[in-house]
Amino acid sequence: MIIRTNRELRERYDELKAGDCLICVLGFRNLKHRALIDLLERGVRCFPSALSQTLCRSKVAQALGLRQWMIPHTLIVARRLDCMHAINTYNQHGIGPVVTKEDHLQCGLGVHRWDNIEAVYNQATSDSISYPFVVQPFLEDYTDVRIIIADDYCEAYTRKNPHNFRMNISAGGTSSPYDLDKGQLAFCHAVMERGKFPYAHIDLLVTGQGHSFLSEIALTGGMKGARIEREDLDAIKKDILEKMAGADKQKFGK
Repeated sequence: MIIRTNRELRERYDELKAGDCLICVLGFRNLKHRALIDLLERGVRCFPSALSQTLCRSKVAQALGLRQWMIPHTLIVARRLDCMHAINTYNQHGIGPVVTKEDHLQCGLGVHRWDNIEAVYNQATSDSISYPFVVQPFLEDYTDVRIIIADDYCEAYTRKNPHNFRMNISAGGTSSPYDLDKGQLAFCHAVMERGKFPYAHIDLLVTGQGHSFLSEIALTGGMKGARIEREDLDAIKKDILEKMAGADKQKFGK
């Protein structure tokens, strides 16, 4: 059995068994993680992968699984003691301004800049920041690059906002085409392979010294600044998932 929509999934959820395929991003909202675990335990194959669906909805999960590609000293703060350890780490390395990212907020709404890690601790311990969250050093000099990769299609563009470090185009930023080099493209593919992303919208921070760091990765994202239309990109993504499911059926003979 192949399930292609969330409506069909709800209708036939109890019928699914090992070898069946789900070809859509699960839309169970607050039940999503529980449903994914249930489906995986029953042997249902998910496209996009359950891992990619989990990572793209959680900044904390990304920091846990993809930290090696992020800014050095990116940390997860899940409790007050973690924040205390972060103070030691950042002060030992002479790190001043920092950024925190709330776990599930998108479009830069959960991103905050702080003068130092002590300011984060003061707010976290007064319950002004919800645990868990991500904290990382603030970069002063960087270019924000959005990359869209889907099969053979790849494009990249910068996002710039001189009045807001978050760089969101939807919040008044502008964009311009960006030429990825081979190293940056390999970087993106390595991140996608680790997170089992069949396609991705990737945000890179490229420093003035030419170093690239992962900011975020998602299965979908804003399209302002992109050359490709969303409908065309969605068609490419759908074809990718259909091919993956077909290959999976042939491999397992079901």
